[in-house]
Amino acid sequence: MEELDDLDVTILRLLQENAHYTNKEIAARLGMTITPVYERIKRLENQGYIKKYITLLDKEKIGKTLTSFCSVSLRHHTKDNVEQFEKEIQQFNEVQECYHVAGATDFLLKVTVKNMSEYHDFVRNKLSTIENIGNLNSSFVLNEIKYTLAYDI
Repeated sequence: MEELDDLDVTILRLLQENAHYTNKEIAARLGMTITPVYERIKRLENQGYIKKYITLLDKEKIGKTLTSFCSVSLRHHTKDNVEQFEKEIQQFNEVQECYHVAGATDFLLKVTVKNMSEYHDFVRNKLSTIENIGNLNSSFVLNEIKYTLAYDI
């Protein structure tokens, strides 16, 4: 895999800022022509630096105003139990992120729903159907102070 040079890093930063930038816009910002920018972006995609392009939605406008971070501990920690939890948690659209973590709990989930009633329904009728959950602690977001998907490169 090729080493990233300063132009690659700048292109990645620009695309993190706005994936909707065209090759022409990026080329203009870099003082380059379109073709080498296009080729660099394609190379960065092919090498896996760029995984995919997404659109971020305004959660308020789509009615997903309650965010919770759920710490989940399993009762039994066999390989099969961990893999089963990982498989089952992926079926829930309310779970935006799931991390297997070290520390006091086993998994950290980011759950986004409409309101507390919908969260209650999620925990009671979906999350609690997963066998082997021993403990669940929920923390609710009061105010989002910083939110970014961009990496410091």
